[in-house]
Amino acid sequence: MSDTVVLALILIPCLIVAIVFHEVAHGWVANLLGDPTAKEMRRLSLNPLRHVDPIGTVILPGVLALSGAPVFGWAKPVPVVQRRLNNPRYGMMAVAAAGPGTNIVLATIGAILFGLFLGTLTAPPQGTTEIVFAAFNYFIVINLFLALFNLLPIPPFDGSHIVEGLLPPDLARSYAKLRPFGFPLLFLVLLVIPWLFPGLGIVENVVVPPVEWAREKFMMLAVFVAGG
Repeated sequence: MSDTVVLALILIPCLIVAIVFHEVAHGWVANLLGDPTAKEMRRLSLNPLRHVDPIGTVILPGVLALSGAPVFGWAKPVPVVQRRLNNPRYGMMAVAAAGPGTNIVLATIGAILFGLFLGTLTAPPQGTTEIVFAAFNYFIVINLFLALFNLLPIPPFDGSHIVEGLLPPDLARSYAKLRPFGFPLLFLVLLVIPWLFPGLGIVENVVVPPVEWAREKFMMLAVFVAGG
């Protein structure tokens, strides 16, 4: 089996789990805080078919990963109607934070399970063991990347909803007007500018360093669990 196929078999399930739990967390917290829209539309399910966007969840992240470009993607957004929340302003902040928070929890669970796995090893990883080793590593990194990436204050990312809730009402309304331009701005920042100016390294210099820092801490947790 080629390295490319093995990488795809590792990355795609990790991405699907990370993105689906991220989206369901938004809907679950929204339902808890008064907005049952996601529940009414049967989007509180962990069934990937209810959330996966073939392009945004599978094809685009896979192509970006295999090409060495920054990996990002999306699922079908879980519907949240802000005005139905008990406290629309602060409720939306909690709903937005739930997605990245869930990815941090998943990364923590992954690190603990990785540590338990490491504790069973009696020799350097190779063969199937090496694939499992890589799968845990990618699972942790993908969840950390999604958490921190989604906290960027660029609409429609979760970070933009958190910033909007922290701003005074007048500034929040002005900031919200940027939302329709979010995806064009995202593609400009992540794809167009790096292509035109490869030396800038926007993602490499802004997102990757904190992800690497966090990865080191989670690997320390794994080593601790392993007893080392």
